[in-house]
Amino acid sequence: MTTPLVALSIAGTDSGGAAGLAADLATFAALGAHGACAVTAVTAQDTTGVGRIVPLAAADVQAQVDAVLGDLPVGVVKTGMLGSDEVAAVVAGISGIPVVVDPVLTATSGAQLGSDEVVAAYREVVLPGATVITPNRDEAVRLTGLDPRTPALELAAALHELGPAVVLTGGDPRAATCGDTVMEGSGAVTVLEHDTIRTCNDHGTGCTFSAALAVHLGNGTDLLTAVHRAQAFVSAALTTSSTWELGRGRGPVAHIFVPTTQEN
Repeated sequence: MTTPLVALSIAGTDSGGAAGLAADLATFAALGAHGACAVTAVTAQDTTGVGRIVPLAAADVQAQVDAVLGDLPVGVVKTGMLGSDEVAAVVAGISGIPVVVDPVLTATSGAQLGSDEVVAAYREVVLPGATVITPNRDEAVRLTGLDPRTPALELAAALHELGPAVVLTGGDPRAATCGDTVMEGSGAVTVLEHDTIRTCNDHGTGCTFSAALAVHLGNGTDLLTAVHRAQAFVSAALTTSSTWELGRGRGPVAHIFVPTTQEN
């Protein structure tokens, strides 16, 4: 068997198993990658909300990152909830490896997971060295400071000016299709449409998408193809979980299906 890609997730835990490290590691495995991790925070959460957040010190996160990078041939890094500007500096210190940034600032339940200091750290130290950022509209608005009514293209352009390629996810959930706005490193823009999957079992969707994107990029796939494959993976996951009855709130996106998007 060929040695798999090693993907490192730097993110927080989700005790409900839907988002954060749980989603990242499950997605990595589903797409044939070996997942390593560095825990940034431990959360007590379920499908209805986040009850408690216990952040780890930056030194503890750094020690985990050093342990992984010092031993395993990491091919791609994916970040989730960072928790503090000091941990953001740990991410900024990683070089020579593609970094996919999922700027986790607000949980699906609405809980705030990123302070103004973390937002500033994303802008000033993380994004200048990142390969691609995958915000939803709310995250893009907070990171740019632009009006919530700003068109997707302008939001993507403002983030692109900070350094990375951009995949601005989402769209109107009432429409038949949604479009992810992709701005490549060159500044070229493409809107990749995908079918809307109507379900309340979508907790962890953003983490799952960015983790799938990271695996494909780590395997050398170009950005547009990687986005298309990550979209297909998430659509299949949402279709699977759409009939589930798990939890009292927004249920988890599926991670227990056989993916059909493992082309690398």
